Amino acid sequence: MLNSLPRSRQTDDAVFGKTIYGGSHEPVYGGVLSFMRRRLTRNLDGVDVAVWGIPFDAAVSNRPGARFGPQGVRRASAILEGDPQYPFRADPFERLAVIDYGDCGLDFGRHDETPWQIEAQASEVVDAGVTLLSIGGDHYVTWPLLRAHAKRYGPLALVQFDAHQDTWLDEEKRIDHGSFVARAVAEGLIVPERSIQVGIRTHAPDSCGLEILHGEDVAELGVVGVVERITARVGDASTYLTFDIDCLDPAFAPGTGTPVAGGLSSREALMILRRLGSLDIIGADVVEVAPAYDHADVTSIAGAAVLQHYLGLLAEKKG
Repeated sequence: MLNSLPRSRQTDDAVFGKTIYGGSHEPVYGGVLSFMRRRLTRNLDGVDVAVWGIPFDAAVSNRPGARFGPQGVRRASAILEGDPQYPFRADPFERLAVIDYGDCGLDFGRHDETPWQIEAQASEVVDAGVTLLSIGGDHYVTWPLLRAHAKRYGPLALVQFDAHQDTWLDEEKRIDHGSFVARAVAEGLIVPERSIQVGIRTHAPDSCGLEILHGEDVAELGVVGVVERITARVGDASTYLTFDIDCLDPAFAPGTGTPVAGGLSSREALMILRRLGSLDIIGADVVEVAPAYDHADVTSIAGAAVLQHYLGLLAEKKG
């Protein structure tokens, strides 16, 4: 029997693992791929965190391909073994029960149903009291995710890492990845006075009341200064983190639909995330990873590292 094999010889923990706790030690180049080898299941009993893919990119304004983001990030995450995770010095799965919840089911021919399907399926997880970490997909998916979370937690603080403000106003039925913030503010899903955008390197017609740290601001403030601005803005509010991978400079994330020069390095971004443990994080996502434009999986690796940092923060909070 496979489950009787020593841990060093067992493979496919995503399917055959005995427990949803503990790290995996199977070869990084083989086995069934789930996020960090977590059990693939829809059973939410006893689960702390569910990692969920949303393979949708019909809202992009430039290069499509983020529908393959969940696959790319999962593949890149295989290198994150069950050892103590840097820089947290601990295995998050010793404290957190984490599963891979699979992907959102969507009809490619009925985009009008997409936001409501995402919201409904996300709500099944959120309403069960499980923290949802989502892998996009383009940034349009964050709007229905915010709807699902706000129904349970009320209006949220938003911490958005991005090259774009995504505050473009649009028609109610328009499918557009550049408008989720404007919609969220208009619907009262987020509290602008408690929300902040980090790494912005484009202009939009309206700030919608959010604080903006441009790419140049990040460089001038440094990691410590940026963290201070984020924590001061958010305070103790229930917080949703969204990380558009194009927040990073194209040198660190070429595999995305709308790359913008002058962004953060992977190291800067991860150092900032590492220091956000005081926030009350109730949900998070990473979006806009488009593996077809990637080189050597560097963008997918960055996306996997962002999610790994989310897990590290949640594990420390629980511990």
